Amino acid sequence: MCGPGDDGFDGEAADLDGGMWVRGVDYMSGWREAREAASELGDALRLVGVDTAGARLRASAGVEGAGVVRLELSVATAREIAILARVAAAGLGRAG
Repeated sequence: MCGPGDDGFDGEAADLDGGMWVRGVDYMSGWREAREAASELGDALRLVGVDTAGARLRASAGVEGAGVVRLELSVATAREIAILARVAAAGLGRAG
């Protein structure tokens, strides 16, 4: 991931050329919210022991201004997160 503290986040820089801009839409608020959510997600992944070297989180805003977090993972990291999610679901009685 890349960004604050070299942890792989792209959340500090807005992607101003990433799409169409509509006059009157507050893209920065959505981007700031997405940046915070990306940071929270990265912290949570590290907390449960996921090797975030194979992951990339990117904050942006959609056309309507809502925040969007994009997560790119290596295959190994995706499988590791899938296992963790299944274990958590089983612990909550939501296995299916």
